[in-house]
Amino acid sequence: MTGLLIGIAAVLVFAILLLIFRIQTLVNVMKGSYSNRVNSSNGFHALGLVLFLTIGLGLFFWYSSVATEHYLPKAVSEHGVRTDLMFWITMSILCFAFVVTNVFLFVFAYKYQYKENNKAFFYPDNHRLEIVWTVIPAIVMAILVGYGWKEWAAITKEEPKDSVVIEIMGKQFAWQVRYPGKDMSLGGYHFTKIDASNEFGVDFTDKASYDDFMPTELYIPKGKPVLLRIRARDVLHSVFAPHFRLKMDAVPGMPTKFWFTPTKTTETIREELGKPDFNYEIACTEVCGRGHFAMRFVIKVVEPEQYEKWFAEQKTFVSLNKDYVLTKAPEHLKGLIGVDEPVAVPASPAVIPVADTTQPAMADTTQKLKL
Repeated sequence: MTGLLIGIAAVLVFAILLLIFRIQTLVNVMKGSYSNRVNSSNGFHALGLVLFLTIGLGLFFWYSSVATEHYLPKAVSEHGVRTDLMFWITMSILCFAFVVTNVFLFVFAYKYQYKENNKAFFYPDNHRLEIVWTVIPAIVMAILVGYGWKEWAAITKEEPKDSVVIEIMGKQFAWQVRYPGKDMSLGGYHFTKIDASNEFGVDFTDKASYDDFMPTELYIPKGKPVLLRIRARDVLHSVFAPHFRLKMDAVPGMPTKFWFTPTKTTETIREELGKPDFNYEIACTEVCGRGHFAMRFVIKVVEPEQYEKWFAEQKTFVSLNKDYVLTKAPEHLKGLIGVDEPVAVPASPAVIPVADTTQPAMADTTQKLKL
């Protein structure tokens, strides 16, 4: 620490001496005793720019290679591989443009530095050159945009018929998921039906709702397409599963979707990374409130046979909340709940007519008072 402070102090002293020298030069110019329009510092600055460019680019490429160990591992979804390829193609083009333009910038500053005997060349414009540096970037950008649009269309188009359909809902501050049961069809929902027991707002007038279940972890099978039906219950959230290269906003009142095909099980990636406790997970990438940090949901990718076994073991929401569902289900669907006799529904509050004493007495003037 002491050595660092000494080094900083030395740099500051050197900088102060340079400033003093510069001030003395300016004083001589004001007195008229300094005949040169520029001094040796001009060449020093020009050379410094070239050194800055060389050292900066060297450090940029050196650190880029060193930092690769902190990058995400290879994508574990089919579209993620294509997404990574698109990313690196885009980065290569941008790095090439960055290096070329900055080389011209700094080299020109060095080559055309001011010298006493140099005469400036007036070069007002060159339409051909302007067309070239406008058209070429426009073509490159159009190609990249078209490439990106193609990949976006691939993940938002109609999902395969055999997709595993899962609903994921964001709320402050947690994710919840709902699976269809044996009928492979998710039941309907409506925000007016949300309460402390029915957080999804499941509509129990829809027959398809009666075999849906809500696990605490997201299980998906390897090698099969998975469709996420995404929605938010309160504010804007965002479903982000980086290892699958999956990101889609969850917007209140505007359901979205994203489908993908996982290619590596959780056990496989644990072995590859040497991390036995590693889990895929979903995070929220919208700052949705004070508890935003807690929106973590584990994804388990398993072999298809394991998934089928897990799926068969799940208990439906209805089977775990029979008394609640009996109060919401229409009569013709109560047989799906799995009980012989419905629970007693609380009687309606008694209504007693009371004369209105605030108005003149009238034979038909009464009000109902609930007890």
